[in-house]
Formats: sequence, structure tokens, C-alpha cells
Amino acid sequence: MFVLVNLKAYPCNPIEVATAAADVADDSGVRVAVAPQAANLAAVAGTGVETWAQHVSPNEHGSHTGSTLAEAVAESGAEGTMLNHSENRLKLADIDASLDAADRVGLETIVCANNPAQTGAVAALGPDAVAVEPPELIGTGTPVSKADPDVVTGAVDAAARVDGDVDVLCGAGISTGEDIVSASDLGATGVLLASGVAKADDPRAALEDLVEPLR
Repeated sequence: MFVLVNLKAYPCNPIEVATAAADVADDSGVRVAVAPQAANLAAVAGTGVETWAQHVSPNEHGSHTGSTLAEAVAESGAEGTMLNHSENRLKLADIDASLDAADRVGLETIVCANNPAQTGAVAALGPDAVAVEPPELIGTGTPVSKADPDVVTGAVDAAARVDGDVDVLCGAGISTGEDIVSASDLGATGVLLASGVAKADDPRAALEDLVEPLR
């Protein structure tokens, strides 16, 4: 299982979370990555944790003020990027162009989707994975694997019908090791979470609880 911690724009200490994630990954053997804000990518990568960008823009070098170039992300030490999070939606054509940008510099890609239908649509664009997460469950502490498990199994089936090489991650409301086990049982190969770790008083303890069933 792959655990990707999205720090969003939360007022957490990204280095503290990244250091905890690196230590937990080393101790447990579980693949754990952290996605900080763009300004913190290099510092987070410097901790040794697997580092992901929260977004890359669908353009190359040029007159694109405010963009997040895939080249800059890669040079900062990121190994992958999320795209199309529910808090940063993209048009389908821009998702396609951002995937091309990520591929240009060798970044792994996860595209977020709300439901199985969207999962199938973005799987057709050829990302490495799709993260299915109903927006209404994000940050609630109620995982989709419990609230509506058919969303996860439907997403897994939708991706498989389009491209069997596209993995499906489960997002929204993930906060415990039990949630990760449930996601795995439904066919997900990883989880995407945020507040369960980024807002935790003790990020390392929260991460240790998450990966405990996977040891």
C-alpha cells in the first residue's frame, strides 16, 4: 500500500511531518510520501522522504506567471505530482496537458476523481494512478470505504476496464489503520489523506497508527 499525505495549505510544520514520514517509512517498510506546498518542496525532499507536488501546470517554460512548472518541481526533488484535487479542479484538456508535463520530466502521477465515472474518464488519459475521493467526505474523518464502499469498488472496476495498468487509490476521510485495511480489501492500492496527519498533535504517532496493520 502507498500512503500519500497531502499537507494542503494547513498551518503545520512540513519538515516535522516529512521527517516523521521518512522515519515511519524506514521503520515499517511501507511506502509513505508527503505532498507539501510548492514553496516547501526542496526542504521536504531534503529530509529524505518521498516527495510529491500538489499540482503541476499544463505548460512549458514561457510567459506563464503564477504557474508551477513540472521542471521546477522535479528540480526541487519531487518524484511525483497529484493533479485535479477537488480543491484545485482542472478541465480535462488541462489534466491531459499536465500529465504530458509530468511525463516530460519523469514525475509519477495521480489524478483525483470524485466517482467511478470520472475515474474511468481520467484513467483513459494514462496516469499512473487515480485517487477516488468524494468531496463531501474530505476532512470529515468518515472514510469512503465505510460511507460508500461501492464508490471504491466501482472506481477500481472503471479503471480496470479502461487501462489495467492504472492503480486506484482511496481518499477522503482516511485517518486510521483500519481505514487503510478497508481500502485494500476493496481493491485500492494506496490511500490519499491530509488532515488525519497534517492536523495531528503528533504526526509520527498518527502515521505509525496508519501503517501498523501493514507491518
